[in-house]
Amino acid sequence: MPTIGVAVAIPEPWATELQDYRTSVGDLTAPQIPTHITLIPPIEVGDSQLGDVEEHLEGVAAQMDVFPIHLRGTGTFRPVSPVVFVTLAEGISKCEMLAAAVRRGPLAVELHFPYHPHVTIAHHLADAQLDQAFTELADFECAFQANAFSLYVHDTDAGWQATREFALQPIP
Repeated sequence: MPTIGVAVAIPEPWATELQDYRTSVGDLTAPQIPTHITLIPPIEVGDSQLGDVEEHLEGVAAQMDVFPIHLRGTGTFRPVSPVVFVTLAEGISKCEMLAAAVRRGPLAVELHFPYHPHVTIAHHLADAQLDQAFTELADFECAFQANAFSLYVHDTDAGWQATREFALQPIP
């Protein structure tokens, strides 16, 4: 059974910058995880369900407009979870709406934690490395238009691979 996820990809040059940073602080998973804002966490779906999932995502994309995202500063989920992330200064509510729409129909899942859009920059590392990431990227900032989201499938060797992009609707 494939494991899938749905996310908004961070565009270049920031995607590579943040992924390289994540690797530099010792996060060994970084090379296999494209820089993103999760809409739905990894879940297993049957091969026969992928068509229904894609049809559902097409419907979601057809009802959502392009929106601005502004990333600025860092945050953490510690002590609940050993994660440091770049925060969204703008685009939170639109990501919440998009994530809620994605998590319906064939992708209806219960979350273990409340949804909080973010960009992970350090995960499951020692406290010193998490502190370093929190401090060193505190001044990070970028802004872009979220004009699509993607379906990712996990490959054991290659990591997370975007298999299809779903364009959001242009603002008239």
